[in-house]
Amino acid sequence: MKTELLDAVENKSLKKHIPHFEIGDTVDVHCRIKEGDKERVQVFTGTVIARRGRGINETFIVRRVVGNEGVERIFPLHSPNVVDIKPIRSGKTRRAKLYFLRQRTGKAAKLAHRHSEHTVSK
Repeated sequence: MKTELLDAVENKSLKKHIPHFEIGDTVDVHCRIKEGDKERVQVFTGTVIARRGRGINETFIVRRVVGNEGVERIFPLHSPNVVDIKPIRSGKTRRAKLYFLRQRTGKAAKLAHRHSEHTVSK
């Protein structure tokens, strides 16, 4: 009973269309940022290293390297501040969580490209 009530309330806040992306995919996450009274959209591009949760609580972690420093951001999938998610390329993985990429640098941090129909070329 309790779960059914929670699901009914959560369904109003869930996004209707979420693009298909998996662990290892490189994605562009368009994120809404408020600075004072101004609002803009910033793009964070990186590799999806983890997905967790379900329903309204689902999140994913995107990692990229900026100036030899690893940067990871956790995005709630159904947040109104996440405007859009665009898959760029698909990576071949054998794991559900790619935390091992944190210790790797350069070419060792690259994932093999997986050819599939859901990736978009620029």
